[in-house]
Amino acid sequence: MYDYLIVGSGLFGAVFAHEAKKAGKSVLVLERRDHIGGNVYCEEKDGINIHKYGAHIFHTSYEDVWAYVNRFVNFNNFINSPVANYQGHLYNLPFNMNTFRELWDIVTPAQAKAIIAEQRKAIKGEPQNLEEQAISLVGTDIYTKLIKGYTEKQWGRSCTELPAFIIKRLPVRYTFDNNYFNDRYQGIPVGGYNKLIGALLDGIEVHTGVDYLKERVAYQDVAKKVVYTGSIDEYFGYKLGQLEYRGLHFETERLEEENHQGVAVVNYTEREIPYTRIIEHKHFEFGTQPVTYITREYPADWHRGEEAYYPVNNERNQKLYQQYAALAEQEENTIFGGRLAEYKYYDMDDVIKSALERVNVELAK
Repeated sequence: MYDYLIVGSGLFGAVFAHEAKKAGKSVLVLERRDHIGGNVYCEEKDGINIHKYGAHIFHTSYEDVWAYVNRFVNFNNFINSPVANYQGHLYNLPFNMNTFRELWDIVTPAQAKAIIAEQRKAIKGEPQNLEEQAISLVGTDIYTKLIKGYTEKQWGRSCTELPAFIIKRLPVRYTFDNNYFNDRYQGIPVGGYNKLIGALLDGIEVHTGVDYLKERVAYQDVAKKVVYTGSIDEYFGYKLGQLEYRGLHFETERLEEENHQGVAVVNYTEREIPYTRIIEHKHFEFGTQPVTYITREYPADWHRGEEAYYPVNNERNQKLYQQYAALAEQEENTIFGGRLAEYKYYDMDDVIKSALERVNVELAK
């Protein structure tokens, strides 16, 4: 009999497991995949840590979370400065003076503000969809070249068919600053995320290749409580209906060159190019290997049984999730946490903070 059976070895499950074990609790972790770490898992090839499930760049303004992760692994000083490629022209992200200089051949913040203010006037009244919302925030040029195609690929539908609330704000900087994040702390674990997950789960019993929901009967009496980090609708057998997600498809290629694109992430913002971005993994850790690996990331329709990446945050899905959340409240001795169990897009620091808060409440009982 374990104190906790933890379903999933991603960040939420790993942090919860570590803290429970540290408090003297017995823990068993089950992982459906053949490796630990969830979506932060890295696959090492030729000395390069490949982010197998998409780019993961740790950033946070939570001092306590930053201090916490640094107990387990050292972080490098990687700064995320992606580039957007639109019809062969390159633009710095996020939208800043370098972007505006390339767009309009201007040199001062006042010039950029004047152009954006004039273009925003194209939208009269309350924006009715994502296209109108984006133009009302940043104008027509930035929207057309850097937002429209990328967003339509990501969501699989036209921006005029997407609700305005998906974009509440768009970061615009009137400085020559290409640092994508505003957070105080940023970096990549030296040696990859596997070192972080491995340290969190050190000394904890982990069974990989186990689908808890398919083998629930076999595990129903092995622990006093279950911590479930999988899809909440799948846990309940989809009995209220199926939540929607967007999927991703990755194509990774080894190239016989030292440096392919000169930056870790290049976004391809025209809709005609089917992938949304190319990741060159070695740049996350300043690699100097004679070869490189790139990954093309393709958005995809999601089907049951596939890995779910992005919740489709619309009114229908949020209403359905709330119904499932009400069912979860009635589940005795089961804790639901993480992006799939909470149907929520979480940054990594928020996942860790949530896990720490939940486990601390649990252990205080």
